[in-house]
Amino acid sequence: MRKKSILAFCLVCALVAAMLGGCAAPAPMEPTPEPTVAPTAAPTEAPTPEPTAEPVELMVFAAASMTESLAKIAEMYKEVAPNVTLVFNFDSSGTLKTQIQEGAEADIFISAGQLQMNQLDITAAADVNTDGLDFVDSPTRFNLVTNTVVLIVPNGSDKGIASFDDIATDKVSLIALGNADVPVGQYAQDVFTFLGVWDKLNADKKVSFGTNVKEVLTQVETGAVDCGVVYISDAATSSGVTVVASAPEGSHKPVNYPAAVLKATKNPEAAAAFLDFLKTDACSAVFTGIGFGIPTR
Repeated sequence: MRKKSILAFCLVCALVAAMLGGCAAPAPMEPTPEPTVAPTAAPTEAPTPEPTAEPVELMVFAAASMTESLAKIAEMYKEVAPNVTLVFNFDSSGTLKTQIQEGAEADIFISAGQLQMNQLDITAAADVNTDGLDFVDSPTRFNLVTNTVVLIVPNGSDKGIASFDDIATDKVSLIALGNADVPVGQYAQDVFTFLGVWDKLNADKKVSFGTNVKEVLTQVETGAVDCGVVYISDAATSSGVTVVASAPEGSHKPVNYPAAVLKATKNPEAAAAFLDFLKTDACSAVFTGIGFGIPTR
């Protein structure tokens, strides 16, 4: 009986223990981590395009003898300044000088002689710029190229003309020269005055005058005259003439081509930039390729 009571007591204790264990507080749960959200990148703004340069038109008044070289350079400049349109007016420097003086719109002047530029430059001597004209932006002025005065004959000429000394002989019936306001004509007059035959050529009516160097070249090419005086750069552009002689040393002033921005320009920076481009090696190669020289600057 005693054993049964002890057994019953133990069963009761075990049952109570089990009940108490079932009522114990559950173990705390680990917090569930919140999902990580990647930060959203701020929207990227489209890059602001470079402002397009404003279109500019430059009027370039240039000696006729620069026609071919500047035409090539104009194509090159399209790569450098695509917003700039170059418009050329080619003629004798004297004609261009007169047009500028009379108010023609021009941004740049490139003359084949110092005289025509000096006549528009207020810093030039008063006995040259006799009217006190002030069209040239003097600080921008520089000598762009040099040239050589030569005697040419039509290809296949059988006159036996070989030097400037032949002009006053029976070998020549007619010679083409630039007129008095054309620099190459002025240089030719200097040469024949130096040789002592200028008055004789005029007295014998041997001279056919052209209004610019290209007209002189054409007269020789077509055989309208026996010979002519042009620049070597013009002769180099023609397949119809032959150079037979260069002007005697010391017979004329050096042939320099001054270039400058004009004060009336509405685009001084663009005009100055183009003149700077003309000083580059690339442009010098174009000039020398057809006979021009590059002066020391």
